[in-house]
Amino acid sequence: MIALSDKWIEMLISLPETGMGYQIVSIILNDGIKFDQAIVNEGYITRVRGHKTIPFKEKDIREILVTHDKWDFSKE
Repeated sequence: MIALSDKWIEMLISLPETGMGYQIVSIILNDGIKFDQAIVNEGYITRVRGHKTIPFKEKDIREILVTHDKWDFSKE
């Protein structure tokens, strides 16, 4: 899990939730790598599709885009 700083939290709060207390987002890193489906839950990145752990640190994030692109993450 990665705790997001106020910079990201303020931006995400201004956008609609995907579900109760969470958002599905795409995350683009400073080096251009993009993760299309990640869960942000109450200020934390809690899951990235296809990864058992979060494969980056907050300092690596260039952009977070709310997409609401759901998947059945309980089956991964």
